[in-house]
Amino acid sequence: MKYLIVGLGNIGAEYENTRHNIGFAVVETLAKAFEAEWKTDTLGDVASFRHKGRTFVLLKPSTYMNRSGKAVRYWMQKEKVDKNRLLVIVDDLNLPFGKLRLRGKGSDGGHNGLKDIDQITGGNNYARLRIGIGNEFSQGRQVDYVLGEWSSEEESQLSEVLNRAADTAKAFGTIGLQNAMNQFNG
Repeated sequence: MKYLIVGLGNIGAEYENTRHNIGFAVVETLAKAFEAEWKTDTLGDVASFRHKGRTFVLLKPSTYMNRSGKAVRYWMQKEKVDKNRLLVIVDDLNLPFGKLRLRGKGSDGGHNGLKDIDQITGGNNYARLRIGIGNEFSQGRQVDYVLGEWSSEEESQLSEVLNRAADTAKAFGTIGLQNAMNQFNG
C-alpha cells in the first residue's frame, strides 16, 4: 500500500522559515525521522520510507504554492496513488497556532494551493491536514503575516507542532483517515 504525503510551501531561501511553508516543514520532519533521502525530481523534491508495511512517498512541490496541482497530479500518476491515499498538508489562517484539523475532503478555504489541486485533480475529495498558523495580523497585512517568519514564542513550540502533524500523517497511512481524525482532531 502506497501513500502520497504532500507538504505545500514555496521554494527558495526567502520562504524557508515562513508560516506558509509549514507543509514543507512537516514532510521534512517525517523524512528526518525515517532517515529518508530527498531527491530533486520532476516538479518537486521527493523522499520515501516504509512504515508498518506501507510506503510513504513525500513530496515538496517545486511549482510554487499556487501551481501545486500539477506536481500532485504528476506524482499521483507516477506512483500510482489513488486520491483516497493522498494527504495534502497546508497552513491555515483560520485555526489558532498549532491546532491540527484532518479532513477527508473540503473546500479550499481560500488557500490557493488547495484551489489549484482541486482544479487539476478534479475535485476536493482528498484528505488534507490543516495546521493553524493563527491570524495575529492587522488589516491588510495578511500576505506579510503568512509569508513572515515565526515569532520567537511560536518558534519555541514549533517542533512539537511539527511532530504532532507528522504523527497525524503516519496515522493517516496506518490506521486510516477516520481513526486518525478521531485521534488527532480536537
